[in-house]
Amino acid sequence: MIKKYFIFFILFFIISCDGNNDKSDAYGVFEADETTISAEATGKILELNIDEGQNLYKNFLAVIIDTADLVLKKEEIIANKKLIESKFDEILSNINIFEQQKKNFIVEKNRLEKMFKDDAATQKQIDDINGKIDLIDKQIESVNTQKNSVACQIQIIDEKIKQIKRNIKKCYIYNPVKGCVLSKYVNKNEIVTIGRPLYKISDLKKMTLKVYVSGAQMANIKIGQKAEVFVDKNKNENRKLSGIVSWISPKAEFTPKIIQTKEERVNMVYAVKLIVNNDGYLKIGMPAEVNFIKK
Repeated sequence: MIKKYFIFFILFFIISCDGNNDKSDAYGVFEADETTISAEATGKILELNIDEGQNLYKNFLAVIIDTADLVLKKEEIIANKKLIESKFDEILSNINIFEQQKKNFIVEKNRLEKMFKDDAATQKQIDDINGKIDLIDKQIESVNTQKNSVACQIQIIDEKIKQIKRNIKKCYIYNPVKGCVLSKYVNKNEIVTIGRPLYKISDLKKMTLKVYVSGAQMANIKIGQKAEVFVDKNKNENRKLSGIVSWISPKAEFTPKIIQTKEERVNMVYAVKLIVNNDGYLKIGMPAEVNFIKK
């Protein structure tokens, strides 16, 4: 009987020791940087070139929103601009005419002043020519004011055209980041408004594993440090991957209820993130265990 209890105690001790040795340094779940792509224009979706689970490259044309109203508005403004530009050309022509008349009057004035010295012209003739020059100057000033006003109108129209072109460009949604479509929120022919989410995308080639460690473990963890990452392969086996520590929180926080550390549960822990290459097996929210490789 004593021998039986002794064997049982040895087995229990071995199992207990093995359990402690197999316990991982930290536990956590996989995350990924998710980007929600939203509409920047209002209108009907004419083309929707995405589906959930689809891998998209950067600058892929994902969505096209109807631009018909914007194009018509742009054409109307361009036609209005041409009309105003014709007025501008007419004003420039008038300025040239007045400038030429002024030159002629100045020539006439110089001739009369020479004649006046020889008593061949009167003061009234000189006064009349000076009056004509003053009148021409006022006309030129008036026409220049009109020219500046019309030039401002053309500048305002150019800004409106640029704005419409920008709005038309916003109707073509080019995928901004490489990744996999996680969710699709709209369908073709739906009417969308500015700010409405269209789809969510994430680059799943590199996953982030966020774990929590105690203060006692912090001294042995460094950025760039390698780690063994274990995920469930089946009910009885784990799949081993490699990870690298990419971020360590500078501040402690209360232990999340779902996280267990190697040490006994403590009040405050530090968040640590690891980058893990994904061959397609890892999923967002998948749990994992970590053993930090000691240098």
